[in-house]
Amino acid sequence: MENNIRKKMADTIRFLAADMVQKANSGHPGAPMGLADIAVVLSEHLRHNPKNPKWLNRDRLVFSGGHATGLIYSLYYLWGYGLEIEDLKNFRQLDSKTPGHPEYGHTAGVEITTGPLGQGVANAVGFAMASKFVGEQVNSETAKVIDHNVYCLCGDGDLEEGISYEACSIAGHYNLDNLIMIYDSNRITIEGSTELSISENIQERFEAQGWNVLECDGHDYEDIDKAINAAKEATKPTLIIAHTIIAKGAGELEGSHHSHGAPLGEDVIKAAKKAAGFDPEKTFFVDEDVLARFRCAVEKGELYEKEWIHSLNTLPLKEQNDALEALMNPDFSKIEWPSFDKAEATRSTNGKVMNAIAKAIPSFIGGSADLSPSNKTELKNMGVFPKGRNIYFGIREHAMAAITNAMALYGGLLPFSATFFVFSDYLKPAARIAALSGIQHFFIWTHDSIGVGEDGPTHQPIEHLSQFRALPNFYVWRPADGAENVVAWQVALSMNSSPSAFVCSRQNLSVLPGCVEGEVRKGGYLVAKESDAVLTLMASGSEVQLALDVQAALKEKGVLANVASIPCFDLFIEQDKSYIDSIIEPSTKKVAIEAARGMEWYRLADEVVAMESFGASAPAGELFEKFGFDVAHILDIIR
Repeated sequence: MENNIRKKMADTIRFLAADMVQKANSGHPGAPMGLADIAVVLSEHLRHNPKNPKWLNRDRLVFSGGHATGLIYSLYYLWGYGLEIEDLKNFRQLDSKTPGHPEYGHTAGVEITTGPLGQGVANAVGFAMASKFVGEQVNSETAKVIDHNVYCLCGDGDLEEGISYEACSIAGHYNLDNLIMIYDSNRITIEGSTELSISENIQERFEAQGWNVLECDGHDYEDIDKAINAAKEATKPTLIIAHTIIAKGAGELEGSHHSHGAPLGEDVIKAAKKAAGFDPEKTFFVDEDVLARFRCAVEKGELYEKEWIHSLNTLPLKEQNDALEALMNPDFSKIEWPSFDKAEATRSTNGKVMNAIAKAIPSFIGGSADLSPSNKTELKNMGVFPKGRNIYFGIREHAMAAITNAMALYGGLLPFSATFFVFSDYLKPAARIAALSGIQHFFIWTHDSIGVGEDGPTHQPIEHLSQFRALPNFYVWRPADGAENVVAWQVALSMNSSPSAFVCSRQNLSVLPGCVEGEVRKGGYLVAKESDAVLTLMASGSEVQLALDVQAALKEKGVLANVASIPCFDLFIEQDKSYIDSIIEPSTKKVAIEAARGMEWYRLADEVVAMESFGASAPAGELFEKFGFDVAHILDIIR
């Protein structure tokens, strides 16, 4: 393509972004204007189909700097993803298709909600890992069903966040040669020059992590094109350091940190348009020749997909099609669910359930943050990523969760991530994005309470249950035995628009008298019921057996009590009032027992027996007694 039309296309993006921010009176014009030239050249390389944003073999494009939505929405409008000029005019307005940061499922074309800086880098790594795994299952030496690239646009802020170090280390370790990250090196932060806060050698950092590193002038079309072509041929993940000028073309604000996160001003925009040969009085203007060239993405995209479908129908090996079909359409009826008849830690029963799922579902994949022997999450005889289904994430919890989010959105995969419950602190931002975006990500968190024991208070999660139960659209399961564990997974597999967490014990837990599967599916049920109960005891996990012991002690004293197990508090409180009242009878006094902070239980209980401090280092049994989780102490409270 000739550079004069490329420049016109890039300037169109610049002024659309500037007009959007100006009309909204908020937003970030600097990055979109600085990246516009790169976006134009990238448009020539990107294999995607605007008419089918879910085409499996499309290139993935991740905007890790999600604040650059002026660029993002301009491109999706210009490419033909269904946005209209009116949507651009409603930028950052209530109920618009163009919110302040890109949201998966809200705006067509957005691959993933990147949110806080750095997450998108790990998301891109996740998409690249997913494609490598799927490719290993369905590709052959003579036919590649999956052969796309993953592109990521990022900036200084992304690379300063710790998650990017974790994720890029994994990408280098697994040699993700289909990953191309374009670093918008404009040397500007909100506060001023990047020299204020960062002085490392980015090239050497990435080379040390096993990456191929290229550089280009981010405003020279031939140089950008040359770099992208070289990256596509590389045998390692590639970082393209694109030297750009923030707010390129914005006249007096070009190169200024004042252009980062505020409108440029009408006078500045008009002067910039005039200098570029645009009518300064026109806003949201796209010339026909520019739109025609961008909209070629529609025709090219439909051709790409048709060629791919044709190749599927002419594959030399039927097994490839069968393998792809098995990945894309899991048959849960094939799972042979285990049963349990002896005391076991729920981390152990959970591991057995996971292995039963893995045997029947070839898309079930995941790993632990260097804790699989303790989390019990190894998928036995399932091999190692990328050919197999056990991923070794290393001690990189935040990147692990963001990578798994992307794998879940890739198409066809059912991924899990695992660590100790206390280390969920390190991955909370990614768990929040999973809930916000409706991602079916299975979080496995073991060593769930002061039952961790001798490792002490630094490793004993106290506030974590309350924290994650407070997340909307996030379902925390704390099973009390293996039977509850099985039902928890059955429910989680059916919830394809929500993440689920399995919070499991280190210590052995007794088999309960029996769970009613249909009621467990509602998040809570009666383990033991008395016809004339004056008290309801409710608990989750390891404390359910304690509640049963308290019930027995009360009965000896002539006081009748019901015991409710609430393995999923989030699901239980969603039930209608009649069901909740049938489990927790309004006429009874209500006591909740949980070895955690338990603030949320006051929604249901009159009294909560909970942790009032951090834990301590000692054998688990001694700790439960020290902190009042024994029959005698709870009887005193009830009395």
